[in-house]
Amino acid sequence: MTSNVGGTSAAQTTGRPWATGWTVFAAVMMIFGGTMAIFEGIAAIAKDDLLVVTRNYSFSMNTTGWGWIHLILGVVLALTGLALFSGATWARVVGVAVAGLAMIANFLWLPYYPFWAIILIAIDAFVIWALCAGTTRTTG
Repeated sequence: MTSNVGGTSAAQTTGRPWATGWTVFAAVMMIFGGTMAIFEGIAAIAKDDLLVVTRNYSFSMNTTGWGWIHLILGVVLALTGLALFSGATWARVVGVAVAGLAMIANFLWLPYYPFWAIILIAIDAFVIWALCAGTTRTTG
């Protein structure tokens, strides 16, 4: 019979090479959110007259500039989502940071695409929660 020091099982002490549970959820949502941001960026760069710009908003920026921001952020978001499948801790930390930046960018994007911006803000909030929730749970 083997004893568990500190109450940890053998499955908890060995490292997992692949992500599981909420990390996989966060990875899939980051890839989806990154893809949506890439499409938003391409739409804003290619045809910026497609977007309806409201007047007298607290902040405004050239829609082509916003397009480049969303395109670059979307690529980083999707690549970080792919890196999360490895289960690496650095990918979780980068994922929280990038999802936070994406939330801010989508908040500032509200005057242009309110519906999609709100959806992507919600997705980024779920991603941050899932990445901060941890990989192991103890039952007691």
